[in-house]
Amino acid sequence: MTRPLLIENARVVDPASGTDKRGAVLVENGRIADLALGGPVGVPEGAEVIDAGGLVLAPGLVDMRVFTGEPGWEYRETLASAGEAAAAGGVTSFVMMPDTLPVVDDGAVVDFLIRRAKATAKVNVLPAGGITKGLAGKELTEFGLMEEAGAVCLSDGRHSIQSTAMLRTAMSYAANFDMTIVHHLADAGLVGDGVMNEGLFATVLGLKGIPREAETIPLARDLQLAALTGVRYHAAQVSTAGSIDILKAAKSRNARVTAGLSINNLCLNENDIGRYRTYFKLATPLRSEDDRQAVIEGLRSGVIDTIHSDHDPQDSEGKRQPFAEATDGAIGLETLLAAALRLVHSEEVPLLTILKALTSRPADILGLDSGRIARGAPADLILVDLDYPWQVSETELKSRSRNTSFENARLAGKVMRTIVAGETVFLHNE
Repeated sequence: MTRPLLIENARVVDPASGTDKRGAVLVENGRIADLALGGPVGVPEGAEVIDAGGLVLAPGLVDMRVFTGEPGWEYRETLASAGEAAAAGGVTSFVMMPDTLPVVDDGAVVDFLIRRAKATAKVNVLPAGGITKGLAGKELTEFGLMEEAGAVCLSDGRHSIQSTAMLRTAMSYAANFDMTIVHHLADAGLVGDGVMNEGLFATVLGLKGIPREAETIPLARDLQLAALTGVRYHAAQVSTAGSIDILKAAKSRNARVTAGLSINNLCLNENDIGRYRTYFKLATPLRSEDDRQAVIEGLRSGVIDTIHSDHDPQDSEGKRQPFAEATDGAIGLETLLAAALRLVHSEEVPLLTILKALTSRPADILGLDSGRIARGAPADLILVDLDYPWQVSETELKSRSRNTSFENARLAGKVMRTIVAGETVFLHNE
């Protein structure tokens, strides 16, 4: 039992209810006990009182795509360091992809990760169970046992299942458990040796390109299989204008289809690669500016449901290579919110839309009771200064890895305090 916590004089922004008003929130026993909008709230005896000073009080972010190093590659990232980075970025819950050593493909590993995370991480770590054993796309895992152990969804992480028959079987099996399939879209034959978006810029750099069809063809296939099997399906991350068109048509017919968007594809394009900057070598690759504008419109219109960090820590040896040989991936937990706020400051996307894609929508997809400010909900909250100016510095990052695609970026908007289950897990110090 901890003493009550009252956060007053805040701008309460709750996308789940469409709320954006001055108010106060009372927290007791790790949950939101009361919410007062536009008026005073009683202060329980012995309560800790935080004067928000007009800062935005929002639900903690729910990140649906995070890779960690633990177990297997702890030198890249541990659950503890990922938790530190998440707390600093306002992420109070994240889905951990199964790409570890050993792979998260049975209930015992899921159970271990949940216990390990509770012991070491400051935030809620939600394991995704592998769809196929070893993430090899050949043999299905035991979905039911992983669900019982605590897996929140099913995914082969950065791997894409190439066999249509295998994926149909997986979707039919997952539908029996009402578990969400989160699938990475990549046609292996079309990706080939490609390392960046196919187009004029790739030709200028002398690099092999990845065509947009490497994403749109498996997406079209997946959506047809989702309709056939009735599974809850989430396109892990889309990046092209063609994908938005396909999703728009499919979602008009199937309410169980959702889609995610990497913060990298939301804020950056292929030109950011510049002179072979390997921190921008990603999978899914950065696309053209026309594609970026299309996914922004998809976010505005609701075709895109979630924004995630695609946090993927890589060691310096993997990145200090010629572009074609460098490893894919960038960290992103600490810059997720601030980078997304770029679109708010440029008046391209409303604040409530951005926060909905970062909080209540991913929580809904995963069946969580977090991601909202409501009586009885978990007290996973963040206080945000929307206009706080700062510059991303590698030396100040909490992650064990430094491969950020926002290196030296000037951002506006910073998390001042992160609260998980009523306890402060991050406090910004000047």
